[in-house]
Amino acid sequence: MGLIIAGDRSGVGKTTITLALLASLREQGVSVQSFKVGPDYIDPMFHTYITGRPCRNLDPVLTSPEWVKTCYLHHGQTADCAVVEGVMGLFDGLPYNCHPDDRYFGSTAHVAKLLNLPVMLVLDCGRMSNSVAAIAHGFQTFDPSLNLAGIVLNRVGSDRHQEYLEAALEPLNLPILGVFPRQTQITIPDRHLGLIPTAELPHLNRILDRLAHLGKHHFNWQKLQQFLPIPPSPHLPISPSPHL
Repeated sequence: MGLIIAGDRSGVGKTTITLALLASLREQGVSVQSFKVGPDYIDPMFHTYITGRPCRNLDPVLTSPEWVKTCYLHHGQTADCAVVEGVMGLFDGLPYNCHPDDRYFGSTAHVAKLLNLPVMLVLDCGRMSNSVAAIAHGFQTFDPSLNLAGIVLNRVGSDRHQEYLEAALEPLNLPILGVFPRQTQITIPDRHLGLIPTAELPHLNRILDRLAHLGKHHFNWQKLQQFLPIPPSPHLPISPSPHL
C-alpha cells in the first residue's frame, strides 16, 4: 500500500503534510518506508528521523525509470506501507523537448505513474475560496491516466472558510483527505538550500510531536484507510476535526 503527496506548486506545505502523516502513522505503530522524488537530501533527513528507516530518493533523471521502480519495490516491501513526498508542482518536470516520450519527465506525476500510486494533492487555500474548485478541477482532468485520490486543504482560516471551500469542491466529487488550519505554532526554519537539517534543530522532537497531533486530528483517516494500513484505534479520529 502506498500514497504519493504532491502540490500544485512549491511552497504549499507538502513537507509539513508529509511529516504530519509520517509522524501520525508511526505514533499508531505503522512501519512506513518513505521516499522523496528528486535529489533533495534535507527533507529525507526529517523522514528518516521520524520513521527510523532511511528515506530513499526516487529520481528518474539522475538514474532511470527502471531504477526508480526497482528501488521502490525493493525498499517498500519491507514496511507496512510507503509514503512518497513529491517535488515542486505535480507536473513540473523536464521540458518536453528533452524527453518527448513524457511531457513531464522526472516530475511527481511521472513517478506516480511509474509506480502506479494514488496522488494526494495539497492545495494552499490561505488566499482563496471558490477558486479552489478551478484549480482542483484542472489537476483532476489534466492527465486522466493519473490516479488523483483526493486533496488536502491546507492553511484554512476558519470554520466558515472551510465551509466555502467544501461547497465549491462538492460538484467535483473529489475526496477531501484532510483539512489543515492556518497556524504558526509549527515552523521548521529554512534557508537557501531548503529546510535547516535535523542536526541543527534543538527542539525537533517538540516540533514532530506537534506534527503528529496535527495529523491525528486533521486527516480524514476513514478515507485514507483505502490507501494506508491504519489500525483501528479509539484514539484516532476517523474524520477531520470540525473546529479549526
